[in-house]
Amino acid sequence: MTTIDPDAAWAAFERRDRAHDGRFVGAVRTTRIYCKPSCPARHPKREHVTFYPDGVAARAAGYRACLRCRPDEVGRDRAAVARALALIEAADDLPDLSQLAAAVGYAPHHFHRLFKRDVGITPAVHGRQLRAKRAEAALANGASVTEAIHGAGYESASRFYANASDRLGMTPTVWKRGGAGVTIRWAVADTVLGPMLLAATERGICRLSFGEDESELRRRFPAATIEPGGDALAELMRRAIVAVAEPALAHDLPLDVAGTAFQQAVWRELARIPPGETLSYAALAARAGNPNAVRAAGTACGANQVAVLIPCHRALRADGSMGGYAYGLERKQALLEAEKAKS
Repeated sequence: MTTIDPDAAWAAFERRDRAHDGRFVGAVRTTRIYCKPSCPARHPKREHVTFYPDGVAARAAGYRACLRCRPDEVGRDRAAVARALALIEAADDLPDLSQLAAAVGYAPHHFHRLFKRDVGITPAVHGRQLRAKRAEAALANGASVTEAIHGAGYESASRFYANASDRLGMTPTVWKRGGAGVTIRWAVADTVLGPMLLAATERGICRLSFGEDESELRRRFPAATIEPGGDALAELMRRAIVAVAEPALAHDLPLDVAGTAFQQAVWRELARIPPGETLSYAALAARAGNPNAVRAAGTACGANQVAVLIPCHRALRADGSMGGYAYGLERKQALLEAEKAKS
C-alpha cells in the first residue's frame, strides 16, 4: 500500500483479517511493538495505534516486532509464494517441491505448509489445476484433444485423462462436446427462497439455482442427456432444500462443478467464511492468492454453479454494500439474515 487508510487499517485489525497481513503493520505507542493485522493478541486502544507500510518503517520509528505474530515474516513469505506461483505459471514441465523451495530460499517441508496456507492448496495440486485449465481453454477454442494434451504440458494422454476426468466430471472429449454422453437429471421444488432448480450427474450436483427451468440446463449442457430426476433425485433434493432453509449449517452434499485454479481457490475461501460473516471481494481475492484480482474474484462468484452450497452470497463490496447476486439481492439479503440469526 502506498497510502494507508487508517480507518480501513484499524477495521482490518479489529477483524484480525489475515488477508491484509503484509500490506501494513500497526504500531502501539504504549508498548513500542508493531504487529500484523491478524495478530491474536488483545487489541490496544485505537488512539494508541499508528500504521506503517512495513516493519522497516516501524523499526525506523523506534518500534520492535511482536514476538507472537512475527510480522516481519509475512512479507518475505508472501513474496516467496508469489515467486513460486510465477515459476509454476511459466514452466513447461511442472517443477517439483524441492525445486520450488530451493528457488525461493525455503526448506521444502516449510514451504509446502506456507504455500498451502496462503493459496489453500499444495504446489502440486495448483500445478495440476493450472495444466487442466490450459487444456480446458484449448478444448474450448477448438483444439483437438491431442493438441490440448501436449499444449498443456502433459507427459501422456493417460495422465491427462486421469487428472481431468476427476476434475471436470467428464472426459476431455465429452467436455469439448458440451457434455455428450453425460446424463443430467433435474427437478424443481419450492423453497423458502422460491422455486429451486436442482440438477445432478452421477458425481453430484452440477447446478442449483432459483427461477430457472430445464431450458437453462440445455443451454449450459447442449450435448448432455437431460431428463427428469424422479425418485433418483429425491434424497438430494430433500437435503438441498434443508441447506437453503438453513444456510448456516454445514452440508456434505456431493458437487460436480469445475472452474479455473483461481476460481476454485475463491470458492474454497467462500466456504471458509463463518456463517453470518462476510468478506469483501478484495479480501477474497487476497485470500485466494492474488490480491490484485478483485474483478476476477467477483467473476468467480458469478461463475458459481451451485448457489448457497458454495456461499458466494457472503461476498460484499469493499464499502459493505451488497454488490451483485445472480438470483437477486433480496435472496442474497435473506441468506445473510438467516445466517446471522443462527450465528
